[in-house]
Amino acid sequence: METIKQFSIFVENKQGKMAELTRLIADAGIDLRTLSLADTRDFGILRIIVNKPAETEALLRENGWTFKITSVIGVKVPDCPGGVATVLKALNEANVNVEYMYAFVNRTPGRADTVICVDDEEAAFSILRSKNIDLLTEAEAYDI
Repeated sequence: METIKQFSIFVENKQGKMAELTRLIADAGIDLRTLSLADTRDFGILRIIVNKPAETEALLRENGWTFKITSVIGVKVPDCPGGVATVLKALNEANVNVEYMYAFVNRTPGRADTVICVDDEEAAFSILRSKNIDLLTEAEAYDI
């Protein structure tokens, strides 16, 4: 079972805060591999996967950002009608709840990979493998 480290960073919903955070990460030589932003009136949650998780953790701590590291699953989804539906059907059959997910385009033609956060990683890995659904390794996710 190989999960991917995702950072969920709390960002004040205020002009310039996202620019400040992304500049901090860029100036440290860290490359964003995926990005998803969900907002509320006062704060947003920026979910990112980066090429250098250990350095990112240290950087965020040193600079006072509030964040959480979450284990997520990367799925290699065929870029065709029903690609995501096949994955979600398999998880549903195993009674695995999807807490959230987001997709990103991979450099591999014909694939639109997906990051999934579930309530039961072990069951998710088991059902996905049994259905021959390809998973992203940690190394692949950090080198997208």
